Amino acid sequence: MFPIRHISSRLRKPDFTLTSSRICKARHYSQSPNKQPREETPTRPHPSTAQLYPRHEVHERSEAINIPLNPPGGGGGPGPGGSGSSIQITGSPFFDATLTTLVGLGVVFIGGVAYLQWYKKNVLDKIELAFEPGYDPALEVAKHYYTRTGAPSDEEHMKRREQDQIDKIIHGEEAGHYYVLLGPKGAGKGTMIFDSMNAIQADGVAMCDAHPDLEVFRLRLGKALNYEYNEDSQTGLFQRRDPREGGAALDIERALNKLEKVALRVAKRRHKPLVLIINNVHHFNNDEAGRNMLLQLQQRAEAWAASGIMTLVFSTDDFWPFYVMRKVASRMHVLSISDLDTREALHACIRMRANVKKRVENHDHDQIKEAVSIVGGRLSYLNKVATSVDALDMSNSLLEIEKAWLLSQIGLIQDCDDDVMDEQKWSSCSWLLLQEFVKMRQEQERERDEGVKSGKYGKDELPELPMPFIPYHKCRQIMTRADFLEELDRANIISVDVNHNVRPDSMLILLAARQVVEKEDFQEVLDSVRDRIDEIESLHRTRELTFKDVDKGDRIRLVVDKGGAELLERRQS
Repeated sequence: MFPIRHISSRLRKPDFTLTSSRICKARHYSQSPNKQPREETPTRPHPSTAQLYPRHEVHERSEAINIPLNPPGGGGGPGPGGSGSSIQITGSPFFDATLTTLVGLGVVFIGGVAYLQWYKKNVLDKIELAFEPGYDPALEVAKHYYTRTGAPSDEEHMKRREQDQIDKIIHGEEAGHYYVLLGPKGAGKGTMIFDSMNAIQADGVAMCDAHPDLEVFRLRLGKALNYEYNEDSQTGLFQRRDPREGGAALDIERALNKLEKVALRVAKRRHKPLVLIINNVHHFNNDEAGRNMLLQLQQRAEAWAASGIMTLVFSTDDFWPFYVMRKVASRMHVLSISDLDTREALHACIRMRANVKKRVENHDHDQIKEAVSIVGGRLSYLNKVATSVDALDMSNSLLEIEKAWLLSQIGLIQDCDDDVMDEQKWSSCSWLLLQEFVKMRQEQERERDEGVKSGKYGKDELPELPMPFIPYHKCRQIMTRADFLEELDRANIISVDVNHNVRPDSMLILLAARQVVEKEDFQEVLDSVRDRIDEIESLHRTRELTFKDVDKGDRIRLVVDKGGAELLERRQS
């Protein structure tokens, strides 16, 4: 055990206070830089736990050299405790603070106005950049094939007869109108547009695709115009409302307003209109929102065509956008894009096959000719036939696929349940129309055969049979329904041109329908389905009366009087 005196000496705190003489020496050395202090051997301080805490000047007994306290926000003058020069403008702290605040707010306001003006100008410059040569994103994607393969566009496919008119429109030579390209899917509308854009490197042209979701279309239009809808702006700190709260339609309207300013500015320098292409507008929903968007774009197209600053081009596979736009159109021109005829299709297929195989043998001509007679003049089908190993086998395969797809869409179901009655109504009415097309094709072949027998036509010079067509109003009479034609057009079973003539969508559809219609039991199946539909509708119109609490031997007398109105009039008189 340690003694108590020894323990108290250990608990005593060490004394590290400085004497006044030593403080005076330190001051003397700091004031006389030329004199060096005498070197002394430093003493090792006794270790203590007190060194772990920060020391204060009171501990050092140096209160005399204390610096005056400068509280935060007090400014302070020059010196160790100040943060700058204390300049007083008015002599009053209140007015000085007010003036400083006003100057700061003024600098922020002027900077904000300058930034806003710069941002607006930068937005217009970016939109103008979208119409510079070589910028268009859609053209870059389309040109990637030729960049990868090295094949020029004029050797890949044959130039169509509508290409010259499309070139004038895309190059800005046709001012004062806006255009609608109407034709079936795969007829070559997009190919002709890209060829025209590629010829001028998209100089003064922008293109975007439509979409059922207007928010997606909003982004696509912004990408085509190089417009961010103010999403890249730093003014969000000063605005209280998000500009996107109004929806996609208002954002698109803002983009069109900016585009109009750019078109007015560029038209003075180019002396020809800019061109904006809205591709596949049939992808808009045929509802109130989709029709309103189509009307919004058409109103701009009318105004810009009248002023000659911008030409809008709409392309569609279906007929309903033209039907909607025709109601308010005054400067709209419609170009119908159809399939190639037999001679043009044969020439195009041979040329495309020569590009693939580098040469075409003599025996290939017969196969290609027979394959073209099956697939018709649709460019998308001709491309598949030309690039295949066996052209005839590919054409037959396409026909089988088209037939299977057609039956999956409008196949007839005998003894169907009442749950599928509406679907079978559409199917049976569709087959009535397709049956009429098949009858017209059979009549054309019969007339041609009679002409060959009579010597009017030679066997080597048979006339080309056109695709059978029926006027739109007559199709409504055949189908006995007015709303089924739009569904058939949307399903690419029929196509409607600008003259309101209805045709099978392609030669494959006509041949597939012919194979189904020419079966022996087709008419019997069609009649049975229509009879079943009549029975179900009759059952739906029938009302059943049930009598309760009727005992054996009771009688119920039921009178059906269709002259109740006359009886009521007699009683009233």
